[in-house]
Amino acid sequence: MGLTLAEKIISHRLGETVRAEDIVVVPVDLLLAHEGTGPLALDQFGLLGKARPATQTLFFSDHAAPAPRRELANVQKRLRAFAEERGARFYRPGEGICHQIVAEEWARPGQIILGADSHTCTAGALAAFATGMGSTDIAVAMALGETWLRVPPTIRIEVEGSLPPMVTAKDVILHIIGHLGADGANYRALEFGGSTVAAMSVEERMTLCNMAVEAGAKTGLCAADEQTRRFLRAHGREEDYRPLNPDPDAVYEHRVHLRADRLSPQVAFPHFVDTVRPVEEVGDVPIDQVFIGTCTNGRLSDLRVAAQILRGRRVHPGTRLLVCPASRAVYLAAMQEGLLQIFVEAGGLVLPPGCGVCVGIHQGIPADGERCLSTQNRNFQGRMGNPEAEIYLASPATAAATAVCGRIADPREFL
Repeated sequence: MGLTLAEKIISHRLGETVRAEDIVVVPVDLLLAHEGTGPLALDQFGLLGKARPATQTLFFSDHAAPAPRRELANVQKRLRAFAEERGARFYRPGEGICHQIVAEEWARPGQIILGADSHTCTAGALAAFATGMGSTDIAVAMALGETWLRVPPTIRIEVEGSLPPMVTAKDVILHIIGHLGADGANYRALEFGGSTVAAMSVEERMTLCNMAVEAGAKTGLCAADEQTRRFLRAHGREEDYRPLNPDPDAVYEHRVHLRADRLSPQVAFPHFVDTVRPVEEVGDVPIDQVFIGTCTNGRLSDLRVAAQILRGRRVHPGTRLLVCPASRAVYLAAMQEGLLQIFVEAGGLVLPPGCGVCVGIHQGIPADGERCLSTQNRNFQGRMGNPEAEIYLASPATAAATAVCGRIADPREFL
């Protein structure tokens, strides 16, 4: 009886075979926290009496970059001081979103990665078992270099066929979440496979794994293959590559089958991620603000898709367009390709790398009664800083089309 990806990664790290539902204590390869979750982790770490983290630990200033209030500036100062004194790594404001930088610089197949942020599962696109935990759990892992967990059962997501033009990985995962429901994969691993996923770049797979938690999953995982090798090579880390696949006879809790060629662009309506409709069933929904960015869709390939639609066009006069690259590397590459110029000439506003508008701490907070269509991963009431506003979720292609039309629009109209 073979192993799923989750079972295989954990078994390899333990040096013995484990199965779904086993309770294990596993070594941790990488830890991360940011200014929203890091302070409590440091408080708890201090109570454990350890001088230095027991494993590689990263701290990020990405949720408020740069800090809009002195309280957040002081938190960032504290994280930086701890990192300098205790041998951790600190990423200052403007470097980018933690999940993007972990993928660019740190994650590799077979690792165990913990983060004090629920979207740590993004690194599963590189076949790492990556999951979010609370700040206290992160503090204990910092002190001991290990953590306990229950090996999650796995739901296999089989996606077959070629995606139609202007239909993207974001549409795939929104459709899956709409099918499973917001709690349909509670404490499961979502293992993505099939010919569609095999053809996806790691950046596209990051979108799938990033949003696995929106169905309640413990982690999202893709196999490590030539796409993985290509991504690591592009970031100067090809030596980190090793192939990693589920066994052909792995046992899954159940399987979900999806035909990619039958998909259309998808939109999640307020205030839940699983209230998903195909764009042709959306109706006439005016939009006041469009946001393209975040750890879900702020990568270079996302910006390219948006720029393809916005090139030579103007943002609707009744709509604001905000664009936020996910990291400094993405920002620089987009600048060199002329993508940022396209956004600015279209009437958009380019923000510094970070979480920005998504978390509602600063930048782009919508007014009462306004609607924002965003490429982020959550549309909960108040998520963007105003409980009197509405958030719709969609792909960068749909977002760009919407920015031009001033209403939720089908990007296929711009082919």
